[in-house]
Amino acid sequence: MTTFDKREAAFEGRFAQDEKLRFKALARRDRKLGQWAAGLLGKTGSDAEAYVTEVVASDFEKQREDDVFARIRTDLDAAGVKQSDHQIRRTMEELLAVSLEELRAEG
Repeated sequence: MTTFDKREAAFEGRFAQDEKLRFKALARRDRKLGQWAAGLLGKTGSDAEAYVTEVVASDFEKQREDDVFARIRTDLDAAGVKQSDHQIRRTMEELLAVSLEELRAEG
């Protein structure tokens, strides 16, 4: 194996690890976001957990970046909860950062 082949394999391995971390972090963020939104919607207990599951599942429905955002936006609007798009997206960014930090700490 040449040096170039070794470097290529290392880059491919790093890319695969980064993608795996990103997937886990997004799933964790979606769960945390669902919990946050459930609190805003006044859901508790099993209702809150069912809602969180629905939010996480919404990310897999159409495989678009904004599926979870759209779900939260629609639910908050339907319930009359005032949150701007900016507030929701900021919370998503903050929760993603927390999720990445947690995953890195877990090793």
